[in-house]
Amino acid sequence: MSTSSPYSSDEPPRAEVDAMAGSTVIEFGANWCGICQAAQRTIGDALAAHAGAPLRHLKIEDGRGRPLGRSFGIKLWPTLVMLQDGREVARVERPGVTREIADALAALGGSRNG
Repeated sequence: MSTSSPYSSDEPPRAEVDAMAGSTVIEFGANWCGICQAAQRTIGDALAAHAGAPLRHLKIEDGRGRPLGRSFGIKLWPTLVMLQDGREVARVERPGVTREIADALAALGGSRNG
């Protein structure tokens, strides 16, 4: 599961996100954000520990006027929102260590605690 891809400016509508089945991690950030860039290894390590579990990872560009981020109340980057069947079960803002993300991933049904 690669975290090296850029944040996408193409965001799904909130209704589509709410209807997603299974486990999803939405990572909100910006391509120019130094904190987001610095967190990529930590995020990648945590997601790699769950590579055997079905997990959708969306990297969404956030900022002023971006409706998906506003609908989740995103204020800090990067923020990872863990969803199970379209419902938020955990979130991590500006993760500093892999364990923070791993603990939040544990809230997802069917994921392994690595």
